[in-house]
Amino acid sequence: MKSRRTFIKKTTLAATAISMPSLYACGIKSEYNMPKISLAQWSLNRSFFSKELNPVQFANLAKNDYGISAVEYVNQFYADNATNEKFWNEMTTRATDAGVQSLIMMVDEEEKLGDLNTGKRKKAVEDHYKWVNAAKILGCHSVRVNAFGEGSPDELEASLIDGLGRLTEYAAKEEINVIIENHGLHTSNASFMTGIIKAVDNSYLGTLPDFGNWCLNAEWGSTETAKNCTNIYPSDVGLREFLPYAKGVSAKSYAFDSNGNETVIEYPKLLKLVKESKFDGHIGIEFEGENMSEPQGIKATKNLIERVWKNLM
Repeated sequence: MKSRRTFIKKTTLAATAISMPSLYACGIKSEYNMPKISLAQWSLNRSFFSKELNPVQFANLAKNDYGISAVEYVNQFYADNATNEKFWNEMTTRATDAGVQSLIMMVDEEEKLGDLNTGKRKKAVEDHYKWVNAAKILGCHSVRVNAFGEGSPDELEASLIDGLGRLTEYAAKEEINVIIENHGLHTSNASFMTGIIKAVDNSYLGTLPDFGNWCLNAEWGSTETAKNCTNIYPSDVGLREFLPYAKGVSAKSYAFDSNGNETVIEYPKLLKLVKESKFDGHIGIEFEGENMSEPQGIKATKNLIERVWKNLM
């Protein structure tokens, strides 16, 4: 905001406010109509895995390097400290000191919540508890999990309802949401997954729709290259089905043309659906491209989201 230190400035602004119709009433787009943007830690995965960057510094990196004040953590970078409450309290302090809000703990590399074996499924649920606890300390609103299992959707349905239901019951006691991302195979079948959510019937179970993971014939679901994906769930259909349950939105990006437009994902179409849904959470940048640096990809995605959103009617 501009300084309002002088009486002249105050009265000028007041007179303008009184004499001019509302910006919204005039149909003029306002800066306050911009989306809330967060940064998914996976956007910097190459730098973290190579140890070029320190995961402990993630909140500071988001704020200082990209001007982003909300983050989504990836559990793989903190596996050695998963149950270390002192570590998570220190991470909370780091985020608070940086002026950064912690939103989501993304959980990968754990056993399958839809395992057909009852004992293995129970262990998988319990193995996720530590990440719920970490998310609670950090002040996150959700843990993002994978709803995998070995078998056809029909075979997995009951196991997924049980596994996700049990984990959500635990997380709900801590006021933490359990959210499912479209990550390939049956998890990218939005109709099937919303059926699971309805069957569990717990408001703490929701979705994290991803713009890019709609491949039905491969785990993790990347639709970056058609050669690896022969069966794709329509992204606009899936997003529309997931949005009523969304606790966040993952803005996946792969590549950009010279005009700054994403060349794989139809950003205008998908962001229009998000805006029309009245979704009021954060849109998380998740850059996965290989042909540009991670900082370039993050900045290009942020610029694209803001430009497209501003121009949406």
